[in-house]
Amino acid sequence: MNSLRIKFYRRFNRLYFRLKGVEFGKNLMVYNKVYLTGYKQGKITIGDDFHLTSGDCINPICRNIRACIHRGSPNAVITIGHHVGMSSPCIWINQKLTIGNNVNIGGNCMILDTDVHQLDHLARRGHVNINANVNGAEQMVQTAPVVIEDDVWIGANCQILKGVTIGARSVIGAGSVVTKSIPADCIAAGNPCRVIRQSK
Repeated sequence: MNSLRIKFYRRFNRLYFRLKGVEFGKNLMVYNKVYLTGYKQGKITIGDDFHLTSGDCINPICRNIRACIHRGSPNAVITIGHHVGMSSPCIWINQKLTIGNNVNIGGNCMILDTDVHQLDHLARRGHVNINANVNGAEQMVQTAPVVIEDDVWIGANCQILKGVTIGARSVIGAGSVVTKSIPADCIAAGNPCRVIRQSK
């Protein structure tokens, strides 16, 4: 039964992605149901040989967690290169995400270029006009682009937060929370994620 479902969704998702305004290259392989949410005006571009698993224990690490790609604003831009694989990610982009070629993203990772909510507690309660300046600081939700360069490997259950660049060929250990940029050619892990050693 699982095998039949996988075959169905591989074909169905090519149509589903097109209907949701996603541009993609050759050999798109998306297994099982995926949530593509948010503003359809946001742009998603995917290169060749993209593989994504979503729930139903296709990747046992993810168990039954569905993949979600959310365009949080009409100006959101998500660009994914060639030969990229990911399992049940949660991707929420208000501004910009760029993923290079030959990137592997482990099960249940979250990638966000935004805080999603205001940091000020009064703004979250609705007591502050989010378009007003308070003490000279704008109370809008903060966003900053995320870049994941070529040949990066991100372990399972990582969180990649706003404004982060992960340099080419680096490895991020499972369960890491990446709050600051990581240079190329290194192994990094932890909460917050820090460089452990150079890989070259």
